[in-house]
Amino acid sequence: MAGKFEVYEDAGGKYRFRLKAGNGEIVATGQGYASKDAAHKGVEAVQRAASGASVVDVAKSGAAV
Repeated sequence: MAGKFEVYEDAGGKYRFRLKAGNGEIVATGQGYASKDAAHKGVEAVQRAASGASVVDVAKSGAAV
């Protein structure tokens, strides 16, 4: 089963998204957005950015190694 993004309204009235793996485990969450449309745009931005993203190990100081 493929993963999925879920868009939902939190207890504070903000819209958020979470990425769930095929087994239902939450693997990523998004920030709070003022509207459902903005949350959907956040999902689209993550999908675009992740398409060709590399993996970089970061040292404790925050500098890439």
